[in-house]
Amino acid sequence: MRRRRFLAALLGSGVGVSLAACSREPESGPVDIKWDRDTDTRCGMVISDRRFAAQIRDPRRKVWKFDDIGCAVFWLAQQAFNEETPQTEYWVADQRTGAWLDARQAHYLPGRKSPMGYHFAAVAAPEAGTLSYTEMKQRLLARGK
Repeated sequence: MRRRRFLAALLGSGVGVSLAACSREPESGPVDIKWDRDTDTRCGMVISDRRFAAQIRDPRRKVWKFDDIGCAVFWLAQQAFNEETPQTEYWVADQRTGAWLDARQAHYLPGRKSPMGYHFAAVAAPEAGTLSYTEMKQRLLARGK
């Protein structure tokens, strides 16, 4: 009888460990956003518009989600780490394809209506009138909000 309990406990713990491993988020890269359910870390709004979403993975590997690149910029400015801190990962959705881009390498189209009114949309390649991440960030921080 004791042997059966031991085997059942051993089998149960193996299944539990397997299920826990499957449900964990990856250690790097962007995570799936649950559209219309996940909320913006800074403003608390539901993340619905796939064209403007952003994510930051901090040095401790925790992922923070945003509905607008502006929210990500202002939130990051208040943290003890920044986009240059080793192991910090930073993504923004490409306005046209929805693919995740490195936010620091993306190009930003000003004047696009965005969820929180910061009015920047990311694209993968430079175009006439686009700004670098640094230029976009400087404009946002200078404007405030």
